Amino acid sequence: MSEPKPAPPPSGASKRLTGAESIVKTLEALGVEVIFGIPGGTILPTYDPLYASKIRHILVRHEQGAGHAATGYAASTGKVGVCMATSGPGATNLITALADANIDSVPLLAITGQVGAQAIGTDAFQEADIVGATMPLTKHSFLVKEADEIATAISAAYHIAHTGRPGPVLVDITKSAQTATTQWQWPVKMALPGYNPVVKPHPKQVQAAAAALRRAKRPVILAGGGVVRSGAAAKAAMAKLADLSGAPVVITLMGVGAIADTHPANLGMGGMHGTVPAVAALQQADFILAIGSRFDDRLTGHLDTFAPRAQVAQADIDPAEIGKNVPVDIPIVGDAALVLADLVESVAAWDTKPGYKKWWEHLDSLRERYPAGYGQPSDGRLAPQYVIERLSALAPSDAIFAAGVGQHQMWAEQFIDISGGRQLLNSGGLGTMGYAVPAAMGAQVANPDRMVWAVDGDGCFQMTGHEMVTCALNSIPIKVALINNSSLGMVRQWQTLFYGERYSNTDLHTGDDTVMIPDFVKLADAYGCAALRCTTEDQVDEVLKQAMAINDRPVLIDFQVSRDAQVWPMIAGGASNNTIEYAQGLAPSFERDEL
Repeated sequence: MSEPKPAPPPSGASKRLTGAESIVKTLEALGVEVIFGIPGGTILPTYDPLYASKIRHILVRHEQGAGHAATGYAASTGKVGVCMATSGPGATNLITALADANIDSVPLLAITGQVGAQAIGTDAFQEADIVGATMPLTKHSFLVKEADEIATAISAAYHIAHTGRPGPVLVDITKSAQTATTQWQWPVKMALPGYNPVVKPHPKQVQAAAAALRRAKRPVILAGGGVVRSGAAAKAAMAKLADLSGAPVVITLMGVGAIADTHPANLGMGGMHGTVPAVAALQQADFILAIGSRFDDRLTGHLDTFAPRAQVAQADIDPAEIGKNVPVDIPIVGDAALVLADLVESVAAWDTKPGYKKWWEHLDSLRERYPAGYGQPSDGRLAPQYVIERLSALAPSDAIFAAGVGQHQMWAEQFIDISGGRQLLNSGGLGTMGYAVPAAMGAQVANPDRMVWAVDGDGCFQMTGHEMVTCALNSIPIKVALINNSSLGMVRQWQTLFYGERYSNTDLHTGDDTVMIPDFVKLADAYGCAALRCTTEDQVDEVLKQAMAINDRPVLIDFQVSRDAQVWPMIAGGASNNTIEYAQGLAPSFERDEL
């Protein structure tokens, strides 16, 4: 993981400061540009020097929004995102965002205030053991009780967050440490015994993987989120490997952008809502070269039936992920960008390219028989897939999209053409509803010259949509495509398919389609945003163009879509990937599709 180098502060700088001033001074020295947060009693000493700092602070409406905004900032740039909160409920409100960043390997620095050192353990007002609470949900957590420890702890946290496998690091600082004085010096000396992440892959392991790729008759390269996080996507490293080897590529949800959607070798996403060719390729492969993928359950389905005939090479920067879920024949520990660079060098030295002609004939036939598509809703309402398809067609090619969680997330992956890494932001591992709006906000702050869209559902939006106020007050012109089906769509789909159409607590409206509660157009207007509504197909392009022309404030489009639209293809949770359904009642048989 490569982090842009901050501008170096004066060498050997030394000055007597308060602990709070030391926090701000250290963040400035590290090159931090933006903090998302909310002040409160135990972090208030730090907000005082922050008032005069060159660091931009964005006052969010909820600490979870601060965490997701920092994630959007980090995921769209590769830089460390920074958020700040007070103790007790302020800190606990960050937990969901920290857990989200942890499982998706996003570099975050969270700074929280804590009650005075002498009050710890007394159940003081707004006291919570946030270090203990977040220990299993972060890469590391620090508790700082002395002012002299602040600069070192923050510097170490920043370093840990973006090196090795990226992740969130929490620094909890007592109020007494913030108000005490200390001799601030820069640079600090960090001692992190035992923290030596392996970055450079072992050459013999890379060569073994390249040799296995060449021997294979039915190979698949699996591109996971590590390819994007490492910055390899920006160098088109995966496309180079595919071009040189001739092998097909399957992506994971977090690996979207590792190779352009339009690249001929890209079979699409594998797993629960993946394409039929991608799922079939993994199931029928004789060799899988996985780079930066942890083989999570949404990709593999029932593990005992996953890729039954495949030899597996797995490259990951985190050695704990190798072989954790799927047995591995060739383990490679290292940064995905460096692994890919070495693989490209090895494959480029081949005297001939295997071609895999018979394999490609089979995969291309699956592409023809099972293309991406959707049906028209029978209720006369908008097809949500059409809305997202048109958004993709009309948005700039470098636009950034942050997706919420649910059906609209899968449709965003299926119908938005992504050309590069860090372009489609997702809550993949934790599946956090409410991610899209604050993540889009953070991405827009980090990329002020690019268009940023939140593709959200009406259920997700009502969890964090209040951050539209933050965007309006801070001139952050995100655009929200609200896929409004008046229900918790993915849950409703499961109730349709597996629970006999018993829709227990998934309807989000009053039951009367003429009454809109809430009216999202009125709500967005009250938030100080532009607001549009779209109910028919012939309005879609017009409202999208109107929204794209508004750049002085946030804008929301309420797309009222069919509640019966479903995401296909689909594999039931926990089932074998061999049971994929292309559409309801239409299931290809991989056992009969033998080569």
